[in-house]
Amino acid sequence: MFYILQLTLFIVITIPLAVLTISLGFFDRHGKRVYRINQLWAWLLLRMGGISLNVEGQENIDASQQYIFMVNHQSNVDIPVIVQSLARFQLRWIAKKELLWVPFFGWAMWATKHITVDRSDPQNAVKSLERARERIAAGISVVVFPEGTRSTDGKLLRFKKGGFMLAVQANTKIVPVTINGSRNLLPSGAWRLCSGSIEVFVDKPIAVDGYRAGNLRLLSDRVRKTIAAHWREPSSSESKRPAESGNRAIGNRALDKQQRV
Repeated sequence: MFYILQLTLFIVITIPLAVLTISLGFFDRHGKRVYRINQLWAWLLLRMGGISLNVEGQENIDASQQYIFMVNHQSNVDIPVIVQSLARFQLRWIAKKELLWVPFFGWAMWATKHITVDRSDPQNAVKSLERARERIAAGISVVVFPEGTRSTDGKLLRFKKGGFMLAVQANTKIVPVTINGSRNLLPSGAWRLCSGSIEVFVDKPIAVDGYRAGNLRLLSDRVRKTIAAHWREPSSSESKRPAESGNRAIGNRALDKQQRV
């Protein structure tokens, strides 16, 4: 019964905020004003789920600068977690194009001017990089999940090169960000967000000077090692938490459809 009430509250909050975002998005070139609605939604979602954040390393970054944040991806709750953890920044994601067709959620993505990619069209991928550079030039930072999808076992996957190509072309510093604990609260394939604590570590920016298309793997390996240095493998007891009784939870169907590139 408690779960049904939380799910109802989630829907009641999400749909009006999405409609408001879509309506205002027509008049917001870079989505900067409507992004504040995204931040409100993320805060409400984490509050309803009983999730607390422990963010370290904020002193490593300058809110007046633009970065490309490279983040490990273990759960769909990573998205509101990053929105809240980096609340001083305007953030846009690079996401697969199919998400735009998700009712309300995808339409709100369009209104906020997130960057979508058609993975089957190389020319579209080039245009997406151009749109990302435009966002950075407008004072917006970009978030990339370099693994390309959520890790099903919690371990770091091999990093894809798209985000690193963007960093080099836009000459924008990369900030490695490590998330620990999100998989325990919403594993891949789960529809209930459990209460608990999530740790976020923001590392020092990495300059991309000297890197080119031919040595992107060196840059990728450097970022991956930095993220891995703060990554903590869930214990066996933690990995069972979502199945335990008494956890506070809310439905998360919209979030469960997301995969990032």
